[in-house]
Amino acid sequence: MSVQRAPTGSVTLIMPIRNEARFIERSLGAVLAQDYPPEQLEILVVDGASTDDTPLIVRRVIADRPNARLLHNPARIVPAAMNAGLAAAQGEIVVRVDGHTVVAPDYVRRCVAALQQTGADCVGGPMRAEGETAFGQAVALATSHPFGVGGARFHYATQPQEVDTVYMGAWPRAVFDRVGLFDEEMACNEDDEFNYRLRAAGGHIWLDPAIHSTYTTRATLHSLCRQYARYGLYKVRVFQKVPGSAQTRHWAPPLFALAVLGGLPIALVIPLLRLPYLAGLALYALADVFFSARIAARVGWRHFPLLLLVFPSLHLSYGAGFWGGTFRFGLPGKKAREK
Repeated sequence: MSVQRAPTGSVTLIMPIRNEARFIERSLGAVLAQDYPPEQLEILVVDGASTDDTPLIVRRVIADRPNARLLHNPARIVPAAMNAGLAAAQGEIVVRVDGHTVVAPDYVRRCVAALQQTGADCVGGPMRAEGETAFGQAVALATSHPFGVGGARFHYATQPQEVDTVYMGAWPRAVFDRVGLFDEEMACNEDDEFNYRLRAAGGHIWLDPAIHSTYTTRATLHSLCRQYARYGLYKVRVFQKVPGSAQTRHWAPPLFALAVLGGLPIALVIPLLRLPYLAGLALYALADVFFSARIAARVGWRHFPLLLLVFPSLHLSYGAGFWGGTFRFGLPGKKAREK
């Protein structure tokens, strides 16, 4: 019987954060509790000009940790934080961990093992969501189901597999020399853009459910809609920057939002179209009730009313954001201008 070698190699863990005072002690504490050899692990916390006590908390938590440093990111956005971390990184492997996430003690070790065993250019685990409020719990359930997030398998996959993108990510440092850094125009969806660019260059991305972390969802309807509208907005820019990255599944929320929001005034003006419009709404409502009921029957009926609200909120927010992105950036199929 063969014995697997323990994963080895120097690792730089980059943690982009901004205004995470409520979460940072817990999320950074999980990073500091990794079972990877401390002498092989460099931790770079990159703060995006926080206006709360985040930097003070970070300095206190890492005060006795010689392998941890706090860096500053005046640009505030995640891609700039990742690039600042990459510029300072000493490790052969780069692992990203977000401030709203708590990673398992073996997170880094499993990332390194997956990279070494598969030969992939990027690895990561599923985005296991959890909520702190009743609304947040409904969001976690909805975003862990195909009806909520379509074919984005990193939200719900249970088997190891090759995918188009993963949550957070871990890469050999050499990948960035080959593909380039994160695009700082992408104030959102920077991971999507980078991973699609990586795949377009022949890279492979591997999802391993053994790489475990938990992500805390948005706690209010307003914050959820704002988050998904931004996802939709910058998805247009991803399509422009990486031609060929758009897939059929990406068009479902934009077309749904167009039919619901754009079809309403048309149905009001043209009586002949009212029945088809109402029939389409009824069909979606039936699907919403069906999937909400299936999930609630499994995890508890107290979630049913909020699931009914969360599913259309996800779809309409993302879809409306997508059309906002089309208005702002141009048609999704238009090639991005080089700067």
